[in-house]
Amino acid sequence: MADVLVLNAGYEPLHRVSVRHAIHMLVREVAVVEESVVGATFGPYPLPRVLRLVRYVTMRWRYRHGTSPACTKAGVRARDGRCAYCGGPADTVDHVLPRSRGGASSWLNLVAACSPCNARKADRTPQEAGMELRLTPFVPDLAWRPAA
Repeated sequence: MADVLVLNAGYEPLHRVSVRHAIHMLVREVAVVEESVVGATFGPYPLPRVLRLVRYVTMRWRYRHGTSPACTKAGVRARDGRCAYCGGPADTVDHVLPRSRGGASSWLNLVAACSPCNARKADRTPQEAGMELRLTPFVPDLAWRPAA
């Protein structure tokens, strides 16, 4: 288990912390376990998967920057996992609507792609290139994490 989801007192996802940090939060009694790993404990505490803060924390920055993580190439590759066109290993990111035609670098316009598919599609839409998207781009929320 790599990390633990921390929820605000109102059950909104805030961020992820290490298991070690999560145990410290339990010891300090600033959080309670909402979901744990079945059958696993750490001393007197169940091994947490999801924690909820006891007191509500105001996150002013969230209102300024939105509720989705920043759109990065690494984030798009993690979201998609494989090439959106052929299903092979993805090593690049492709704009579904090319930038030269006004396509934005956003979660909904970027997909992971392998180099051959990216070169084949070039400066065209998938329909013009005769290629089909195997997935629908989406905006991940802060609680989303890629399938292991």
